[in-house]
Amino acid sequence: MSSDVNILIIEDDLNLCSFMTTGLIDSGYHVTPAFTGAEGLRLAASVNPDIVLLDLGLPDMDGLDTLKSLQSRSKTPVIVISARTREEDKVQMLDAGADDYLTKPFGLAELMARIRTRLRQTSPATPTPAYKALNLEIRFDMRRICLDGEEIHLTQVEYRLLTLLAENSGRVLTYDFLMNAIWGPYINDDNRILRVNMANIRRKIEKDPSHPQYVFTEAGIGYRMRENENA
Repeated sequence: MSSDVNILIIEDDLNLCSFMTTGLIDSGYHVTPAFTGAEGLRLAASVNPDIVLLDLGLPDMDGLDTLKSLQSRSKTPVIVISARTREEDKVQMLDAGADDYLTKPFGLAELMARIRTRLRQTSPATPTPAYKALNLEIRFDMRRICLDGEEIHLTQVEYRLLTLLAENSGRVLTYDFLMNAIWGPYINDDNRILRVNMANIRRKIEKDPSHPQYVFTEAGIGYRMRENENA
C-alpha cells in the first residue's frame, strides 16, 4: 500500500531531509523533497502528494503562511515538523489547519506512526455520500453543509469535527479520539480547545444549543451525532 503513497517533504535542513527521505523510501514510500516554501508550494501543485511534512523554519517563507497556502490549494494532510515547543505555536498551527505537529528531534519510528495515522484518517470512514438528519444535510463530496436549505459556513477545524462525527453518526466518539484525530497525538487531556470548537458548531447548527438536536454530549466520555437518515 505504501508504494502508492507520495510524500512531499518541505525542509531546508539537508541532513534532516536526507534522514527522512532515506527512511521513507526504505519503507516503500515515494518521496519528493523541497528546500524552500516556494519550491514546496510549486511541487505540491505538480506532484499532488498524499501527505506533506512541513518545517516551520524555512528560509524564504513563514511557516504559517506556507501552511495557509497549502491549505488553500488542497486538503492534503500536513504534518508540521518544528523545533518550536511552545504550546502557543502548536495550537496556532493546528488551528490554522495542520493535521499534526511533530517536535524536533524525533525518531523515524514516531514519524512513520504519525504518517500512518494521518493516511488512515484520510480514508473515507463510510461510503455514504451525504448525511441527513431532520433539517441538517452534509454533502461530503461537495464539502457543503445546509440547515433548513441554507448553507452553513464553518471553519476548517469545525468542518472536520462535524464531518467526523457525521461519518460516525450514532456512535460515541471519545474526547481523546476526537482530539487525536483533529489535533494529533501530542495533545494532552485538556480538552478545552475541543469544547470551544463544539460550542461554536452548536451555535451555528442548533436552534437551541442548550437542547441540541444533532450533536449530543455523553458526559465525561465524548460526543455523539444523531443517526444518519441516509444510512
